[in-house]
Parts: sequence; C-alpha cells; structure tokens
Amino acid sequence: MAKKATKKAAKKAVKKVAKKAAPKKVKRKPNAAFMAALTPSASLAEVVGSKPLPRTEIIKKIWDYIKKNKLQDQKNRRMINADAKLKVVFNGKNQISMFELAKVVSSHVK
Repeated sequence: MAKKATKKAAKKAVKKVAKKAAPKKVKRKPNAAFMAALTPSASLAEVVGSKPLPRTEIIKKIWDYIKKNKLQDQKNRRMINADAKLKVVFNGKNQISMFELAKVVSSHVK
C-alpha cells in the first residue's frame, strides 16, 4: 500500500508541460529554377513547340504527347517507346525509362 501511495503522489507532483502552439504553415513557394523559361532544341520543338517554356511544362507536354500517341510500353509502364520524333530526342534509343526522361530533356534545352 505504501508503494501505491508514493506512486500516486509522484504522479501528482509531475507538472504538465504546456504544449507549444504549432507554427502556422507557410504556403510553399515554387523554385525559381523550375519556372525559368528554357528554349527547346529543334528536335524537341517538334514535340513541345518552339516557344520557351519552363522545364515542368516541357515534361508535361512530352507526357501529353506520349499518352496521345500511346507510346508508353504496355507490359512495363515505366518504359517509353520512341516514335520518329522522340527517337531523335532520345538520342537514337528506341526505348528509355521514365526516370531517364528528365536527363534526356536537359540535353535538349538551353
């Protein structure tokens, strides 16, 4: 009994620490590097257009082109098959993975 009484007394003695208010969430600002307009090369311009676009828009337009022309591999959806226009952009490869897409695009923009 004496142990129980001391435990209860110890619990009462522990002070509750007031929780700090969580800092208000600040809306994320887009990275300016992604928003910079880049000029596509002649081969990439056949797919996305010739006017300067941010990198994010270039990737988006390439994906629109891939989906419109059904160039995504049916068995392995991570792979992109090249048609005549994309083969030039893919540096002569018939197929690349979607993870290589950003790397390939970076060699075709200024």
